[in-house]
Amino acid sequence: MYLGAVVSTRQVSAPPAFVRLTAHPLRWQLLTALAESDYRVRELVTLLDEPQNLLSYHLRLLRDGGLVGATRSSYDGRDSYYHLDLDRCAEALAETGAALHPSLHPTQHRGRTRRQPDRPADVLFVCTGNSIRSPIAEALLRHHGAASVRVTSAGTRPKPELHPHTVRVLDERFGIDVTSQRPRGLTTLNRRRFDHVVTLCDRARETCPEFAHTPRRTHWSIRDPAATSGSARASYAVFQQVAADIDTRIRHLLPSLGIHRH
Repeated sequence: MYLGAVVSTRQVSAPPAFVRLTAHPLRWQLLTALAESDYRVRELVTLLDEPQNLLSYHLRLLRDGGLVGATRSSYDGRDSYYHLDLDRCAEALAETGAALHPSLHPTQHRGRTRRQPDRPADVLFVCTGNSIRSPIAEALLRHHGAASVRVTSAGTRPKPELHPHTVRVLDERFGIDVTSQRPRGLTTLNRRRFDHVVTLCDRARETCPEFAHTPRRTHWSIRDPAATSGSARASYAVFQQVAADIDTRIRHLLPSLGIHRH
């Protein structure tokens, strides 16, 4: 049998949805930008130098495809922040690799080692009160990054103590004890140098000062679970959702810091 006959009779499947969706250059640019930080649409307009109506169209396609989500800004309700759904992107990439060849599935490459960084990365998480979101992020990055990272959190207007649900969710879901931790003010860290500064609430993003040593800046638009109305049980359920969201982002942050999970 000639090779031509083999090729002509082989049934070729359509490219996976992830490939079809991300192959467009502008959609790939949007995904690349949102992999670095959450952004408002007008910021993406400036960043990518494209008209808003065009970006809104492609953002809608990415949202329909489950790769991008949006949250209403807690600082200015007229704005929304777009973010990458990192877990869905990871699943879609795994499905795409497996569709091409079984050996390309990520499970085939587990156990390979990565180069350790020359020194621990210095990371700062910032929210307004330093009682919920930033201490959760601090605890989780320390938990996942171990000795490969030095991590701190602070607030632009720190509360007197951690929210009780912060302590509870870290203990129950991740086995992390923060009962002795207290919120700290951002001004106490003026002389510290950081490689990476991550803001976790929209108000903190607007009020967090610039650092003289210009660390890498990232924004995660995470809602304030303490603003949830309803019963204590309903409130705690939102804390669990927020902690899960932060944990997902932390796990995907690790490779960009040059470290792997222990």
